[in-house]
Amino acid sequence: MKLAEALLQRSEYQKKICSLQQRIMNNLKVQENEKPHEEPNSLLEEAMKLNGELCLLVKKINKKNSESKLANGQTLSEALVDRDMLMKKRLLLSNVVASAGERDFRLTHTEIKMHSTVDISKIQKEIDSISQQFRQIDTQIQGQNWLIDLE
Repeated sequence: MKLAEALLQRSEYQKKICSLQQRIMNNLKVQENEKPHEEPNSLLEEAMKLNGELCLLVKKINKKNSESKLANGQTLSEALVDRDMLMKKRLLLSNVVASAGERDFRLTHTEIKMHSTVDISKIQKEIDSISQQFRQIDTQIQGQNWLIDLE
């Protein structure tokens, strides 16, 4: 199994566990003399089993990410951290631009006029640069994921 396939399986496991949790919650209580649509104990057992499988899979993925290197010598784990930090920087700057760019709607000329305290154009250029860096590192990570065997 390739690392990319394991990542897809991890996502499926996570979605399935969330679905099982919701189904368990929906069947915990019923009216007197009624039966649940699904047996919550068997759902819970299935969720616990799947959780164990997910745990083993995540450990294998993490181990492989810390062992595998990109062409630049950086481990996948390091690249994933860099990618996540770029995403957080981009989100922060995008929120700053969105907030600073909000229009000032005054009803009368006597109301206080507001103006931005940051250079929106400069921040937008930085967002564009971070976005490009993000795309480059993400492309490297995604490509490597299809080359690496998990086991």
